[in-house]
Amino acid sequence: MIVTVVCDVLGKENNGTTVAAMNLIRALRKRGHTVRVVCPDKERMGQEGFYVVPTYDLLFLNNYIKKNGVSLAKPDREIMLRAIRGADVVHVIIPFALGRAAMRIAKEEGIPVTAGFHCQAENFLSHIFLMNSKLAGKLLYRNFYNGFYRYADAIHYPTKFICDVFENEVGPTNHYIISNGVAKQFTRGPEKNYEKGENEPFTLVFTGRYSKEKSHKVLIEGIARSKYRDRIRVIFAGSGPLEKKLRALAEKRLTIQPEFRFFTRKELIEVLRNADLYVHPAEIEIEAIACMEAICCGLVPVIADSPRSATRFFALGEKNLFRYNDPDSLAERIDWWLEHPEERRACSEAYNTERKQYDLEFCMDRMEEMLLNTVAAAAKKRAKLETMNVYGEDGALIDGGLPADGEQAAEVAANG
Repeated sequence: MIVTVVCDVLGKENNGTTVAAMNLIRALRKRGHTVRVVCPDKERMGQEGFYVVPTYDLLFLNNYIKKNGVSLAKPDREIMLRAIRGADVVHVIIPFALGRAAMRIAKEEGIPVTAGFHCQAENFLSHIFLMNSKLAGKLLYRNFYNGFYRYADAIHYPTKFICDVFENEVGPTNHYIISNGVAKQFTRGPEKNYEKGENEPFTLVFTGRYSKEKSHKVLIEGIARSKYRDRIRVIFAGSGPLEKKLRALAEKRLTIQPEFRFFTRKELIEVLRNADLYVHPAEIEIEAIACMEAICCGLVPVIADSPRSATRFFALGEKNLFRYNDPDSLAERIDWWLEHPEERRACSEAYNTERKQYDLEFCMDRMEEMLLNTVAAAAKKRAKLETMNVYGEDGALIDGGLPADGEQAAEVAANG
């Protein structure tokens, strides 16, 4: 197949959307497909298969967008036509300006479109201080549907949670529920010692963008209220606009200062393998690949039970959950796990059996299947329409509908 992948915010792999997009691109190419990528990432200019479009100049908002580590793509019809024309299918990652333009062009060209659902309403609304507005969320989902998703041949939801959220607002959709998957490199390391000496430090990890909806403050406060606060070191793996504020809060509240930094994949795997506990306090989350990566590396997770987060469904028991936005509840869970090393070992082993359903190769096979099914369905639909053009809805031949060649005409009539 020739697949055109369209992503408004493709850049460095420091966010879930970019990671999901790049995993799909690499997987399809590995499987022998031709992949054309439309994105605004200037660093990919000139690379084979990449069609780089300009970005919006939003004046006073440019610095804020840069702090978030993204750039917003500005559609360029000429560039996009080169990338889309002749493709078998177009896959759009998110429903912003570039994705919507790609949808229009693909429909003009008669090319089927699949669409990923990687943007929870709250992810967008948090930037305009409306994260907790139910009305704003409803209106945004309606906008997503009416302006984009209603035209998609199929929708990819990473979790049943976000599928249910969206369909509760807009009604049933033709969809596939497929995890974004965890790369095979995220595996357990050598057997670790779960017992700690009396003064030996504990290491906690949270991977996520430094943004409001990820709730880093809750983790900082939870550690501050733990009976082991003087022995806990926390690593905040990621990057984002709230780094300065989080550093300032940690300096005031924590005995051992956290490590804030973005890790390469290789570095992150080592961090996860050597840590004692993974905490995911995020209030808003479509899937949280980061949590799955930690689980695959052998870490036991402690997860916020937020009703707006799919991550809570990764919990194997109540001890893996704490009341969201409640530092005292989190502190209680942290203390329990640190005081029960054998239970932590047993829970880690139990999670190890869950890995297969999140295996990246398995998930990418299903994504490929979705694209192939969409192409096949579109071809079947085209064939039906072409038949109708020859015969009409009642099955009778339409004047002018016969092929020019007499033998071909007779064959069509005989097999109609």
